[in-house]
Amino acid sequence: MTEKKYHAALISLGSVSSKMTAKAMRKHFKKVDELQIKEIEIVLGQENPVLYQGKTIANYDCIFVKGSFRYAAVARSITSLLYDSAYMPTEPGSFTIVHDKILTHIRLQSRSVPMPKTYLTATPSAAKELLKNLNYPIITKFPQGTQGKGVMFADSFAAASSLLDALESLKQPFLIQEYVETSGVDIRAFVVGDVVVAAMKRKAAKGEKRSNIHAGGVAESFEMSPSMKQVAVNTARAIGADICGVDILESVKGPVVIEANISPGLQGITESTGKDIAGSIAKYLFERTKEFRESGENPDAQDLLDELETGTSDKESSIKTLVGPLDFRADRILLPKVAVSSSGIKEDDECTVIFEDGKIEIKKGL
Repeated sequence: MTEKKYHAALISLGSVSSKMTAKAMRKHFKKVDELQIKEIEIVLGQENPVLYQGKTIANYDCIFVKGSFRYAAVARSITSLLYDSAYMPTEPGSFTIVHDKILTHIRLQSRSVPMPKTYLTATPSAAKELLKNLNYPIITKFPQGTQGKGVMFADSFAAASSLLDALESLKQPFLIQEYVETSGVDIRAFVVGDVVVAAMKRKAAKGEKRSNIHAGGVAESFEMSPSMKQVAVNTARAIGADICGVDILESVKGPVVIEANISPGLQGITESTGKDIAGSIAKYLFERTKEFRESGENPDAQDLLDELETGTSDKESSIKTLVGPLDFRADRILLPKVAVSSSGIKEDDECTVIFEDGKIEIKKGL
């Protein structure tokens, strides 16, 4: 049994799923604190800006932040401010992206993840013109919302026009999306790292188009094809999350992604699949935390860090080398602070990135 030596924090709204995860994490971590996100304060302008119950938040090796779209700004702030000090499975920008369906679809588009054809117009009049040329039925969605809330169905031009008139009075943007006929069935994949650890097929209740369990849907275990698993993993990578729920429809053209969730519930998929998903999450968090901490404990690397910081290096060459594993965040590499500061490259500098098989080189200037 691996020695427990790391401290972790799970920041959430205290849901059943969060408590399941915290319990599983205690099998791996020396200590796990459950922090209520509602009691987090951000005080910018001071050295330690993240407070919990009015006091500076403790130093943790791993911090897992969860929460609904109402707390996206707080979650992003926590993650942005503490991202370099502890392993965190979700990139700061993910909390903004995943809680806005417009930004989610734009990110999926940029990473070539398949999804239903989706439309966004600047004005209601432009939307009405668009409706004339669409195939029905269609789906409309509000940018914010979870568990199928804010999703509406229109089976004709007349129904869509009436729906558009109602939406116009709410004075907020919305998406129009092609309807993929699946008889009310979708697939929820649960991604942890680069693996789909569980998947379930959800069937909508009678008379309901939404298959979400919160909307009355029922679920059963489902074995995904390798290609569908890759779509789910690519979606998680695209939004910058190591732990992610991905909702997929099986269309005639292949799997298409309709939503991603960085705070997915565990009860329904655990019950329907019989798999210990909380255990998979906990084990993954521990392993990544160990990598995160040990990446800074390489003896050769530490000697070089000390030399660079004190200016005592006896090496004549201006080229410095760090040997050890890289810190990967989703599909991105986080460079060590000393490497960036030693290079003299600043945030606004124009740089050239040269990459080939097994090698990446960054040069200041064009």
